[in-house]
Amino acid sequence: MSAAAGAVSTPEATTGDLHTYMLNLGARARAAAGVLAGAPTGAKNAALTAIADAIEDRAPAIRTANRGDLDAGRANGLAAPLLDRLELTDARIRSMAGGLRQIATLPDPVGEMSDLRMQPSGLQIGRMRVPLGVIGIIYESRPNVTADAAALCMKSGNATILRGGSEALASNLAIAECIHAGLATAGLPRDAVQVVETRDRAAVGMLIAMDAHVDVIVPRGGRGLIERISREARVPVIKHLDGNCHVFIDDHADADMAVTVAVNAKTYRYGICGAMETLLVGRGIAPRVLPALAARFAQAGVEVRGCEETRELVADVVPATEEDWETEFLAPILAVRVVGDLDEAMAHIGRYGSGHTDAIVTGDLGRARRFMTEVDSSSVMVNAPTCFCDGFEYGLGAEIGISTNKLHARGPVGLEGLTTQKYIVLGNGQVRG
Repeated sequence: MSAAAGAVSTPEATTGDLHTYMLNLGARARAAAGVLAGAPTGAKNAALTAIADAIEDRAPAIRTANRGDLDAGRANGLAAPLLDRLELTDARIRSMAGGLRQIATLPDPVGEMSDLRMQPSGLQIGRMRVPLGVIGIIYESRPNVTADAAALCMKSGNATILRGGSEALASNLAIAECIHAGLATAGLPRDAVQVVETRDRAAVGMLIAMDAHVDVIVPRGGRGLIERISREARVPVIKHLDGNCHVFIDDHADADMAVTVAVNAKTYRYGICGAMETLLVGRGIAPRVLPALAARFAQAGVEVRGCEETRELVADVVPATEEDWETEFLAPILAVRVVGDLDEAMAHIGRYGSGHTDAIVTGDLGRARRFMTEVDSSSVMVNAPTCFCDGFEYGLGAEIGISTNKLHARGPVGLEGLTTQKYIVLGNGQVRG
């Protein structure tokens, strides 16, 4: 198979029997998952290192494949931001390899035992961390996700079926060849990582319905993709729809700290799901912090859309609409609202928030405690910007995404989030009377 040409060599896909092709992928992934679940940490780390080496060695072939995808994308009118996400520069290829080596250094969660307790029967009861099984990952544009997702699944003992965007198929297949070479080097099954080798969009619908072969689906992409997956999947989904994140500056906050935290929360990176989209400011502190914040945001090129009280305190603020409170801008745009107290701030977050990440800036421990307890988000922060919501910043290492689910994983999903626990019972011949 020529990855550079983006060829599809699988017979079922070529003949149009997509259903048979997808079921075959699932069956092979299930068989590989059984092997990978019992693979020693050394073998998994060896595979990750070998994949990193292969990516660096085969960088020219990866770039050739990627140029083909970029040329096709331009011909098809792909927007500039999507072309940027699609491009694999030398630096991005090196970063892929570096990420694989970094994951190899992380602790292996599989087999970890916890909560062992002796019972009156003499039995020891505890839990053991085990892989989820087969993980289907559906993503758009970024071909580096192929390496990242494969590495996280592999290290956590899971087989994976990867369905990238059709615009990145040649790039994804080139990276998959490196992955398969690394698996072979470590003596692990090739089918532990499989890339769907067809541009047919019907493959997505089949993958998310293959509950006999796939244990979890992880979608990474735009809201439309994730809404569709959530609506149609017959397999459990780990996802978040959007990141409408808030920072609330309480009346008891240190004004300088509040300005620093709020500016960083918005301007660190506009396009991440942890960027602040709405700033809530207590009425008592608003005259002290809003003019300073407005000046900093203007300097950074951020458009401020404010409520009536905000516009009374700061000139040249665009009137905020109801839609602004609901919007994840992912851009240098910020909605600002003055609120009466902590309760009003939490009510706003409860109505408009997405359950992703929300923060309070305050010097009052009791108010901080209430905010942490009562705000129902996957991450709640005190005196820190929302952009810290990231697996590496949490000490989890690489992540496969952020989850706003309440069951199974919540927040940044790293290696531990790609495992589950089962009970283990250790006895010495006891019988139940």
